[in-house]
Amino acid sequence: MNNQDRLDRIRILLEEALSPNYLEIIDDSHLHAGHAGAKGGAGHFTVIIDAPEFLGLSILKQHRLVYQALDSMMHSDIHALSIQVKTQ
Repeated sequence: MNNQDRLDRIRILLEEALSPNYLEIIDDSHLHAGHAGAKGGAGHFTVIIDAPEFLGLSILKQHRLVYQALDSMMHSDIHALSIQVKTQ
């Protein structure tokens, strides 16, 4: 799977699980060229997200929802994930 496929899959999984009001996914993999985790082909990504399910939750619980949505990718396609939660 290439990084564009990963970006598309991340978007699909997050949209299905959280129906975000706002979602931006950034491929940061180029910033980590030569990094040990980059050798396996897994990518580095930043997710900026606002979802109705986040309201009233601690940041830890918000991040857990994102990780839960992306669980199927965390062991093979995502080496590093930065999460920025926006709430209204």
